[in-house]
Amino acid sequence: MKQKYGTQGCYLLKINSRTSNRASDEQIPDPWSQYLQKNSIQNQESYEDGPCPITSNKNCDNNLLSLDGLDNEVKAVDGLPNNFRAHPLQLDQSSDPSNSIDGPDHVRSVSSLHETKKGNTGIIHGACLTLTDHDRIRQFIQEFTFRGLLPHIEKTIRQLNDQLISRKGLSRSLFSATKKWFSGSKVPEKSINELKNTSGLLYPPEAPELQIRKMADLCFLVQHYDLAYNCYHTAKKDFLNDQAMLYAAGALEMAAVSAFLQPGAPRPYPAHYMDTAIQTYRDICKNMVLAERCVLLSAELLKSQSKYSEAAALLIRLTSEQNTWKGMDSDLRSALLLEQAAHCFINMKSPMVRKYAFHMILAGHRFSKAGQKKHALRCYCQAMQVYKGKGWSLAEDHINFTIGRQSYTLRQLDNAVSAFRHILINESKQSAVQQGAFLREYLYVYKNVSQLSPDGPLPQLPLPYINSSATRVFFGHDRRPADGEKQAATHVSLDQEYDSESSQQWRELEEQVVSVVNKGVIPSSFHPTQYCLNSYSDNSRFPLAVVEEPITVEVAFRNPLKVPLLLTDLSLLWKFQPKDFSGKDDEEVKQLVTCEPEMIGTEVISEFLINGEESKVARLKLFPHHIGELHILGVVYNLGTIQGSVTVDGIGALPGCHTGKYSLSMSVRGKQDLEIQGPRLNNTKEEKTSVKYGPDRRLDPIITEEMPLLEVFFIHFPTGLLCGEIRKAYVEFVNVSRCPLTGLKVVSKRPEFFTFGGNTAVLTPLSPSASENCSAYKTVVTDATSVCAALISSASSVDFGIGTGSQPEVIPVPLPDTVLLPGASVQLPMWLRGPDEEGVHEINFLFYYESVKKQPKIRHRILRHTAIICTSRSLNVRATVCRSNSLENEEGRGGNMLVFVDVENTNTSEAGVKEFHVVQVSSSSKHWKLQKSINLSENKDAKLASREKGKFCFKAIRCEEKEAATQSSEKYTFADIIFGNEQIISSASPCADFFYRSLSSELKKPQAHLPVHTEKQSSEDTVRLIQKCSEVDLNIVILWKAYVVEDSKQLILEGQHHVILRTIGKEAFSYPQKQEPPEMELLKFFRPENTTISSRPSVEQLSSLIKTSLHYPESFNHPFHQKSLCLVPVTLLLSNCSKADVDVIVDLRHKTTSSEALEIHGSFTWLGQTQYKLQLKSQEIHSLQLKACFVHTGVYNLGTPRVFAKLSDQVTVFETSQQNSMPALIIINSV
Repeated sequence: MKQKYGTQGCYLLKINSRTSNRASDEQIPDPWSQYLQKNSIQNQESYEDGPCPITSNKNCDNNLLSLDGLDNEVKAVDGLPNNFRAHPLQLDQSSDPSNSIDGPDHVRSVSSLHETKKGNTGIIHGACLTLTDHDRIRQFIQEFTFRGLLPHIEKTIRQLNDQLISRKGLSRSLFSATKKWFSGSKVPEKSINELKNTSGLLYPPEAPELQIRKMADLCFLVQHYDLAYNCYHTAKKDFLNDQAMLYAAGALEMAAVSAFLQPGAPRPYPAHYMDTAIQTYRDICKNMVLAERCVLLSAELLKSQSKYSEAAALLIRLTSEQNTWKGMDSDLRSALLLEQAAHCFINMKSPMVRKYAFHMILAGHRFSKAGQKKHALRCYCQAMQVYKGKGWSLAEDHINFTIGRQSYTLRQLDNAVSAFRHILINESKQSAVQQGAFLREYLYVYKNVSQLSPDGPLPQLPLPYINSSATRVFFGHDRRPADGEKQAATHVSLDQEYDSESSQQWRELEEQVVSVVNKGVIPSSFHPTQYCLNSYSDNSRFPLAVVEEPITVEVAFRNPLKVPLLLTDLSLLWKFQPKDFSGKDDEEVKQLVTCEPEMIGTEVISEFLINGEESKVARLKLFPHHIGELHILGVVYNLGTIQGSVTVDGIGALPGCHTGKYSLSMSVRGKQDLEIQGPRLNNTKEEKTSVKYGPDRRLDPIITEEMPLLEVFFIHFPTGLLCGEIRKAYVEFVNVSRCPLTGLKVVSKRPEFFTFGGNTAVLTPLSPSASENCSAYKTVVTDATSVCAALISSASSVDFGIGTGSQPEVIPVPLPDTVLLPGASVQLPMWLRGPDEEGVHEINFLFYYESVKKQPKIRHRILRHTAIICTSRSLNVRATVCRSNSLENEEGRGGNMLVFVDVENTNTSEAGVKEFHVVQVSSSSKHWKLQKSINLSENKDAKLASREKGKFCFKAIRCEEKEAATQSSEKYTFADIIFGNEQIISSASPCADFFYRSLSSELKKPQAHLPVHTEKQSSEDTVRLIQKCSEVDLNIVILWKAYVVEDSKQLILEGQHHVILRTIGKEAFSYPQKQEPPEMELLKFFRPENTTISSRPSVEQLSSLIKTSLHYPESFNHPFHQKSLCLVPVTLLLSNCSKADVDVIVDLRHKTTSSEALEIHGSFTWLGQTQYKLQLKSQEIHSLQLKACFVHTGVYNLGTPRVFAKLSDQVTVFETSQQNSMPALIIINSV
């Protein structure tokens, strides 16, 4: 061999020295591992856009087996392993920015990764080579290169250079000179489009043009780029002269590459060479494959110079020109070029992200048309990373829809479901028809996924939306509707809106009645009863439900689509743990129960329709049959659409849901969880500085043992009343449970509105006329002779539930035997009185009751009722009381007073009232009583038409000592003055009930108890004694009837008004007075001095200590011509109104110096003693005989004596002149 080829051309290589029986544990490195191409794309990549994790697919391995390759037919071509199926144009993952976006959007199959790793590591290269063989191979390559290949290339280049010089040197030089001297001017080069098509021209192998090209290629191989460029440039000129355009385009292409590869870059890169070559290939040679190759090469050269914009424009330009080429081949080329252009946009100095995504979409579309579904899916997934979350909902919908379609075609069902899911849960701007198509696609794909694992757990459905925080839970039965005159208590229902103010009022009422039941103390374990739980209620504790009573959960659904959704077989999902709350610790823990109807009954709504873009609530019920702990997890249903309709009128969809009137096109079974976030904690410093949320346990009720259940019905309950009108209704109490109830009470903030009657309710019989007129009062027929005189009776406030130690708001309901047995019902009368203020009144009743058997969890239950009463104006009553100046012997030492009552009819006939009749005036007091009516006209019937006023005057006297002695027993004396022929027993129900309730606000005020007398009484006690002289404890009750015309029938309404008289001379009203806002005071910037001012009684209080009365003849005749001095006897009566001894000074000296007073009343003198000092015992009456002296005729005022008074045992003298209420006028006549 050496003799034939020479020593430089031969080499003996010894390899494969390793035998098979050598030790197998010897580790020999793989010599080819660093040169083999690493697989940069895995067997299967799946992208999922969105935050939701993919549901695990059990058939993942089976899917991968059929998807190893781009197509099933090309798994191994030419014996190459499948590791080389990487996408040839994809950048490395380390430099590809589209693959560097981390997050849940890029999901890989673990099985695929594992399989690829096995494929990479399973093939061993160089198994028969030893380390010595490795060295021999290296030495052989070195010897071959330096001793064989390079000398041969140098020799060939030298020979080619010599041949070219010898062959063409002379002729080329002569031709050049001739052309230079004899050409008139430079011939312009023809454009490439003008050149004729000589792409089919062939040169013989020995042609000098090909020799130049061969020399250029050899120089290019040995990296002699400068010489290679010159040779390519020369060959290019020759080819152009011969119009061999195919050869010329190749020379141009290689010249550009050589110029680019020259070290140090002596000349700029001729990009126009590449453009010319591409245009030549495409337009003249009509060879698109070479044009595409040239474009790809040029693009890589431009990208290496960071000219990404030019590279992208080059790729896109060829793509647009390729549209004229039809077929799958054109689609695939366009997809490759568009994808490379997209990578150019993303690699710019300022990345053009949107252009990258747009061209990736175009590339994915072309891949899809070419049948490359895997590549299409990859492009769409990479574009989705850019469009996601930017608000471009239509673009997202298109991408997700395509991803879902391609994933389904590739049998990646979970990815397909996830993509379609995101189309539905985003706020879509698509049309209703398009949304319907998306929904049908989703349901179809979802159904195929669910069929793969029919026994697996129920997956989460994306539609409809559920507003978890708006979920409400109601414990108890639904409220019964009104049945004729029977009206059920309103209680609590899901139809009522939450009102924080009302909720606070109910809480206060419950606390009040619990405090009364527990003797004034609220237990520490007390929590307000909550029947309806929502986002405003306190949900930090586990709510309590009662076994065999339904639990209603209101779930708020919202349909974001414009197409209707039909939910079928809708029910709650729950788990239950039986538990005994009796306190036995040794009981074993029972297992959780999830779907046993014996434990918890579940209501199923067969059909529930939600129209497009509609919000709607569904009320789902559970029926617990066992005690324990219940946890409501979510809702389960079939999701579907309506066959062949887009818009459906769903008014009344919930009541009509059970008719089955909708036809389902397709439905899938799934669930949605109800997860409610509790309120944010903001109590401690740690909670304020961090974001922490408390628990919300409204969906985790504890089922307790049976409790009594009360239902209340109101019969003939009015909705409109006159102010002060009395109406009789009935209340029915029904125990609908299997437990007896006891301790029934009702509490209200308006106890003056209603009464169940006192202990005396059955004592007084009805008169015949009262029963005929359906009167609410107890009446008796009276004798005509007893008119104008008072009829006396008495009653104790304790009999009517009003005592000094009780709370009038809490009223026990008089159940027979105080127990209501299971299934039993009781009807009780209830009297109502219209409030004194006109308008609409909302009156809350809270019924409290307990179980006979005490329960550890629930101590009591409540029932609420809200009554709406509209009142209209009736009568306004105002009254005053003053002392009477008359003093009759038969009245003894008690004294008397005058009571003036003004009654005005303020009704304007809006309620059809014709006139009011005052039928009776009654008084109630511990110390005073009405005696008779004064100046009653002949017409006994006191009628008042609209806007008329009536005046009444009554005489009141003190009760007898034996009547007033029983003051401690809370006995009140009632006196009735009748204006008709029938007496209303004012001391019986309901008249006395409402009277005592009107007093209850006064009784709640702290009573001023007199302290124990010491040696020296304080001045405050003195003031109190003086104040008591001007106080009067007298209450007036005005009873009336009103005649109303309604539906051409005359009705008789009756009612009563109360006036509470407390102070002599002060006007009192039956209706509440408007409080004027206090005037603004100046702000004080200094602390006032703490000077103790001794309390002094006012002038008005002191003037009530002594009552004065002058007795004299109204006119006196005297013969002045016979006797110049006229003497008139006058009696001055002094009455002590207090309970203490009083020192009195009577001063008769004139202090009036006013000339006006002298002119008006004239002047006279008192004869005899001018000053008297007396001491009056308690309620003593003393008379002084005085004489007045007149000198001529005229009218004189005898009210000039000044009376001073003070308490006898006081050192400090509080005295003031007694104020006379009216002048005492006397007429002196001359005879």
